[in-house]
Amino acid sequence: MSADGIVSGSFVPGEDERENVLRPRFLSEFLGQAGIKANLSIFIQAARERGEALDHVFLIGPPGLGKTTLAGIVSRELESDFKVTSAPALEKPKDLAGILTTLAPRSVFFIDEIHRLKPAIEEMLYMAMEDGELDFIIGQGPSARTLRIPLPPFTLVGATTRAGMVGSPLVSRFGISIRLGFYDKADMMAILRRSASILEIKIDEEAASLLADASRGTPRVANRLLRRMRDFAQVAGGGAVNAAVVKDGLGRLEIDGYGLERHDRDVLGTIIEKFGGGPVGAETLAVSTNESVETLEDYVEPYLIQAGFLMRTPRGRVATPLAHTHLGYGTKHEDVGLQF
Repeated sequence: MSADGIVSGSFVPGEDERENVLRPRFLSEFLGQAGIKANLSIFIQAARERGEALDHVFLIGPPGLGKTTLAGIVSRELESDFKVTSAPALEKPKDLAGILTTLAPRSVFFIDEIHRLKPAIEEMLYMAMEDGELDFIIGQGPSARTLRIPLPPFTLVGATTRAGMVGSPLVSRFGISIRLGFYDKADMMAILRRSASILEIKIDEEAASLLADASRGTPRVANRLLRRMRDFAQVAGGGAVNAAVVKDGLGRLEIDGYGLERHDRDVLGTIIEKFGGGPVGAETLAVSTNESVETLEDYVEPYLIQAGFLMRTPRGRVATPLAHTHLGYGTKHEDVGLQF
C-alpha cells in the first residue's frame, strides 16, 4: 500500500483538491479541537487589536487533521495575504528569498512538510523569523558580500507530521506551537453532517455513526469515505446514504469498523504471524510488508497506536492483545512480546 490509501489521511492530488469546498474558512466553522480553537482565537484577536503580525505558528500532527485548513483560517481571521508552499519546492535559498521579499506586512506564509527543508534554507528562514531581515550572499570567494534585506512583519505557519526532524533552532523561533490530535466520534459525526449538507447528500444518524467509526478520527478520511458512500448510494442504494449502504460500501472497500484497511491488517498480521507478536524493528517490519519505514511511521502506525492495536517499545513494534483479538488470533499470543 502506498501512503495514498483511502484511509491513510495523506493528501491525494486530484481526489482531495475537490475537498476544498468542504474546508472551513473561519474558526467558527472549524469543528473539533475545541481547546486549540479557543486559544488560537485569543491569539488572533490580540494580534489584530495591536495591529501586529501574529507570532509564528508551528502545527504538528498526522496527515488529514486540518493543518493546512488552520493555516488558511489564520490568514482569513487576520485579514492578511496568504502565501503557500511546501518544503520540497524550496530547492535553493533564492527560492525562499523570492517569497520572503514579496510578502506584504502581516502576511501569513505557510510551509507544509517543514521538516523536509534543506539545512541552508532552514538557517535562512529562522534568521528571517527572528531578526526580520534576510541575509543574502552575493558573489563567491574574496569578492563575496552579504546583502541584508529588511522584511515586513510576517507570520510563518509551519506544518509537519514529524516534529522531531525539525531542527531545534527553527522550532525555538515559533511562538505558538499547536499539536493536533485525532478527533473523537462526536466531532467526526458533526464533520460528516456538515460535509453531507454541503455536498447535498442525504445521510442518516446510523450511517454517520458507522462512517465516524471507520474514519480513524481524521476529517480528510471521513470526507473521502462520504464521497465513496455517495457513489454506492447513487448506483445501488437508492440515492440516500443509510446504514445498509455504508456496511456494503465499507465491505467493498475492505475497510473494517475500526477503519483498518487490508494493509493495516497485513502489518499487524505480519507482526503476529512472522514475529510472534513482536517486538520487531521498524526496518525489518518495513521490508516484510514491502513498505518504506517513513510510510509506516507517518501513515500507518499513528492511528494503530492511538487505537490500541500497536505499541512502540525500545526493542521494536508489538501487536497488542486487541490486535490479536480483532484479527481472530484469539488469546494464545496475547502475552508474547509484551515483556520487555
